Amino acid sequence: MLVSYNWLQEYVDLTGVSAQELAEKITKSGIEVEGVETLNDGMRGVVVGHVLECEKHPNAEKLNKTLVDLGDGNHVQIICGAPNVGKGQKVAVATVGAVLPGNFKIKKAKLRGEESNGMICSLQELGFEAKLVAKEYSEGIFVFPEDTEIGQDALNALGRADQILELGLTPNRADCMSMLGVAYEVAAILGKDVKLPQPKAETTSESASDYIKVSVDAKEDNPLYVAKVIKNVKIGPSPLWMQARLMAAGIRPHNNVVDITNYILLEYGQPLHAFDYDRLGSKEILVRRAKQGEEIVTLDETKRTLTAEHLVITNGSEPVALAGVMGGANSEVSADTTTVLLESAYFTGPVIRKSSKDHGLRSEASSRYEKGVDPERVRPAAERAAELMAKYAGGEVLESSVEADSLTVGPAVVSVTLDKINSVIGAELDMKQVEEIFAKLQFETSVDNDTITVTVPTRRGDISIEEDLIEEVARLYGYDNVPKTLPIGASTPGQLSPYQQKRRVVRRYLEGAGLYQAITYSLTSREKATQYALEKREPVQLAMPMSEDRSLLRLSIVPQLLEALKYNLARQNDSLALYETGAVFLKAEEGDLPEEREHLAGAVTGLWESHPWQGEKKPVDFFVVKGLLEGLFAKLGLESRISFKGAEIAGMHPGRTAQVSLDGAVIGFVGQVHPKVEKDLDLKETYVFELSLKALLEAETAPLQYTSIPRFPSITRDIALVVDKEKTAGELQEIIVEAGSKLLKEVHVFDLYEGERMEAGKKSIAFSLKYFDPEKTLTDEDISKAHEKVLQAVKEQAGAVLRG
Repeated sequence: MLVSYNWLQEYVDLTGVSAQELAEKITKSGIEVEGVETLNDGMRGVVVGHVLECEKHPNAEKLNKTLVDLGDGNHVQIICGAPNVGKGQKVAVATVGAVLPGNFKIKKAKLRGEESNGMICSLQELGFEAKLVAKEYSEGIFVFPEDTEIGQDALNALGRADQILELGLTPNRADCMSMLGVAYEVAAILGKDVKLPQPKAETTSESASDYIKVSVDAKEDNPLYVAKVIKNVKIGPSPLWMQARLMAAGIRPHNNVVDITNYILLEYGQPLHAFDYDRLGSKEILVRRAKQGEEIVTLDETKRTLTAEHLVITNGSEPVALAGVMGGANSEVSADTTTVLLESAYFTGPVIRKSSKDHGLRSEASSRYEKGVDPERVRPAAERAAELMAKYAGGEVLESSVEADSLTVGPAVVSVTLDKINSVIGAELDMKQVEEIFAKLQFETSVDNDTITVTVPTRRGDISIEEDLIEEVARLYGYDNVPKTLPIGASTPGQLSPYQQKRRVVRRYLEGAGLYQAITYSLTSREKATQYALEKREPVQLAMPMSEDRSLLRLSIVPQLLEALKYNLARQNDSLALYETGAVFLKAEEGDLPEEREHLAGAVTGLWESHPWQGEKKPVDFFVVKGLLEGLFAKLGLESRISFKGAEIAGMHPGRTAQVSLDGAVIGFVGQVHPKVEKDLDLKETYVFELSLKALLEAETAPLQYTSIPRFPSITRDIALVVDKEKTAGELQEIIVEAGSKLLKEVHVFDLYEGERMEAGKKSIAFSLKYFDPEKTLTDEDISKAHEKVLQAVKEQAGAVLRG
């Protein structure tokens, strides 16, 4: 809502309160003022001039040479290119030395050999938005009314010596979508009175009921409809002050009748509509729901098809307006209109919102009806508009109004105790203070002991319960005045739990390794719900699923990550590494909520390393992903407790998949997706993993201990063991670690040989063993003793022999 500071002063005495101070007070009372704009900020030197002579420029076809009277006998020559400039006009002239928006300074100039001492201005050049300028002046200069005084400040005449407060209203404060509503609010804040308009138009002896009959079929949608008739109107421009106020509020002027309806919309918050009575086609107004498939051409020249959910104003047979949204082109006020039928009605919000939404017509009128208008202003708004039409359009107002009235809306009556007010606010107000606050709001009150009963005016439809009354007391008492208190009791500083800290470590590690975090749906299809599940259970079915593809809760994260890879690969993003930490859902006993367990999953495809300049490309493989996990386990201090063992898992490659165990308990898997699954999903070679993050992060770990840098050298021994092809490197490594003495510090595989020189059914696996004693230099005897134990253990437990 854009509020003119000057206009507001007509209703509330703002003496001694600047626009900026008022904005701060309104904001502190609970309605945010998003900004204060000074309309003539930085502008000066613009006056009203009178064009005494106008002729074509001798050296330019599109320019005119004018002689302009600036007042006090000061005549200047100005060259003007506007197509609508002419002799006898009153225009806005930026004199030499004037400053226009954008710090544009006016200087003497010569245009095609002719001197120009100033500039005749359009409204756009004076800071008006182009969309707000009346159509007749949108392509040229603005022409003032003939009675405008020459030499006066043109910005003042155009209402630019004003400041505009932009209110950021919440939906419940529909009462402030009008100047009178804002006036009530400001008067309450400042402790002032509100000066309301007192409309009283002289009427003719003819009665409006002789011209029009009003009936309403849809009484629930339209409980009150008021019609007035104004004869002998003369369509023309509205007064300049009214045009200026409309433009400052963001509304484009049209003509005196339409501008008056828009002016009342801003002043009272009550939408009005003016029909051309002679084009109405009957002497009847019937308000009803539209017929299915019925059509209307609205004022924007668009044909709209209606449904039975839309409310229309008809002439008894055909629609002439889409109620509360937009009028029909068949009854539009035009230049030859002489009799106006004025509509002022109370429409309920839902039906207007439906019409507005269905037709994409969000208007100033519909927005007010949607949020709720004051039923007590329907009649006064019509009277005020009729008065202005008589004054500024020369109309004759017919006696009385024609109404269809079934309205039962009345003031709300709400009670609250003083104790409740003080306990919620945290203040110590007495009943007198509370009564004074409601008096400022112009709410009627009555007090019975500790209880105050408030009769809330219909303009404040947002107040219906005692909490609403408490809010009114708090904001007008002043939030700044509420005593400050500290919390009572012991306070604990916020911090991450050990689980949360470890989860952050996991995420940072994976992101540092080059994986992107993904967030996928927890809902999946029946086909995918049990794929790759670490624990097989019946999936949880949703009672009201959005679709079959999102009807069950997932048991694994991997299927969703594969879908993400498929989506990216289809868009030429062919090298991708994703991970996700999220919940899977395990079905519990009947009637119980499912158990949520947090898992960690990843999916990697394409090139893991690409250095085109060096000609290096490394596609992802099993050992890249296994290495990622080993680095993660080391980061968590669990590397010595983790083991990998080949496994066959549905949907995974049978020879490139391993289960992951922690202290002997299986916690997940890692490996390549089965080629058939890859083909079905249009994926290239893809590797995935999924682990129970809960098991990883809740595992107890010894406190981190640092050791000094070794003073003594280590010794490395390499061994190549010939074993059966079925034996895995992991099994051999476990035997070596277990058999090695405390001197054995590191063991890793560095070679595998299965060539033609190896006997059938055998293979050679080479290990590197590092021995080291932090207390002394090892001797050959020490190493030999420890190494012999290792060789003996692999021979006895795995049938391994040293390769010759």
